Amino acid sequence: MNETQEWTTIIKPKDKLLAVDFKELWRYRDLYTLFVKRNIITQYKQTVLGPLWFVIQPVLTVIMYMVVFGGIAGIATDDIPQPLFYLSGTCMWHYFSDCLGRTSNTFVSNSGLFGKVYFPRLITPLATVTSNLLRFGIQLGLFVVVYVIYAIQGCTAHLTWYILLFPVLVVMLAGLALGFGILISSMTTKYRDLQILFSFVVSLWMYATPIVYPLSLVKGKMAAGMDLYTIMHLNPVTPVLETFKYGALGAGEFIGWQWLAYSFVFMVVLLAFGVVIFNKTQKSFMDTV
Repeated sequence: MNETQEWTTIIKPKDKLLAVDFKELWRYRDLYTLFVKRNIITQYKQTVLGPLWFVIQPVLTVIMYMVVFGGIAGIATDDIPQPLFYLSGTCMWHYFSDCLGRTSNTFVSNSGLFGKVYFPRLITPLATVTSNLLRFGIQLGLFVVVYVIYAIQGCTAHLTWYILLFPVLVVMLAGLALGFGILISSMTTKYRDLQILFSFVVSLWMYATPIVYPLSLVKGKMAAGMDLYTIMHLNPVTPVLETFKYGALGAGEFIGWQWLAYSFVFMVVLLAFGVVIFNKTQKSFMDTV
């Protein structure tokens, strides 16, 4: 008897570098959920304090900032209590940097899994960005607790209606981290020493973002003949953090819709470019990883 065989799944390289099969990603939603759970469970598995590290890390960081930047350097915080000011920037930056660090190692850290079974490779960085929301939510809860304590004491910090942009700001941070992450992951697959350079750049990037100092501090200042205030705005993370600070604390001034639009367009272009390089790399990364 002649029986015709039909394949249920055909694996073939993508014809277009920018192609993202959203239907395929949706079919693998169960695997995506498993990756999210895996990231959450294994992050602090076999640790003494477990999820408490989500709270301990920002607390210790804020204390260090208060001693070094607030005490020794004497950097002003726009009349906002130092713990509240530092914590507002730390929560947002930690989410961005953690997503960036983990997604930038996608190919190398998952090479054993990628070499054995097929599934859409974009699921792993997407799961990383999603699972980190738990840590971000806990740290944001810590910020709210500190905020309420200072509000009861009559702190000058106050909410503005720009806080309604918070969900959009989180999406922008996630998009920027994902775009940079998959781009760097694609490059470090072949050139491992770029990972060292990337770690160094991220460390410097934090100080180029107004986290431990208000953006108003650099207004009118020049460096190498360039306006520092304008240069700081070109950092795509700066408009996101400053908008959150202004919305949550009412400190400083709104950075402007044009700069928020700049960050959003930057994110979209970065994601598109990152997907192009990611799709190109995943075709042959097992030969070089």
